[in-house]
Amino acid sequence: MKYSDYNEKIKKEIYEHYNLIAGIDEVGRGPLAGPVVTCAVIMKKDSHIEGVTDSKKLSRKKMLSLRDEILEDAIEVSYGYANNRLIDEINIRQATLLAMKNAVEALENKPDILLIDAERIDTEIPQLNIVKGDLNEYAISCASILAKIRRDDIMINFSKIYPHYSFQTNVGYGTKKHYEGLEKYGPTPIHRKSFLRKFYQRQESFL
Repeated sequence: MKYSDYNEKIKKEIYEHYNLIAGIDEVGRGPLAGPVVTCAVIMKKDSHIEGVTDSKKLSRKKMLSLRDEILEDAIEVSYGYANNRLIDEINIRQATLLAMKNAVEALENKPDILLIDAERIDTEIPQLNIVKGDLNEYAISCASILAKIRRDDIMINFSKIYPHYSFQTNVGYGTKKHYEGLEKYGPTPIHRKSFLRKFYQRQESFL
């Protein structure tokens, strides 16, 4: 079931009917390099951390300040990953869904229901697929923040191995410095070949 108009009435019904409610989100669909990272988090039902929202609306400093509070209020947190090779093999959407499923299956506490940002995964657990869930549902917002921090940390570490692409600032997205690195040094082992085709086609058009 997918909701484009997730409202307080629906939310109240879910939180009254279910006990262990897991929010699931992903980060990293769009970058040219690095993995997709997903997070599944079961928050205490009375948790209400001021400032929690979609990670895309928050600075890294703000997310880091929220992380400890989220982890303190979380019953359990787990992560799923899909690296660039898997993304190239099965496509970005399927890799994302698999990483979401892996995050859910890594939870020791089986959720009573999954609240997922827009997507639907292959599981017998009841799920609600919420359009703009990372903005409109607290548990998904918490998952969004934790996944974003985890993925950013991965890309910052990769920047030490591959220093010519500014991964520490662009986290794999197609910025000017990233493109300049590709032009001069070519792709790294963590680049998504399927995502680079348009870049190289554009380069060839100028030859």
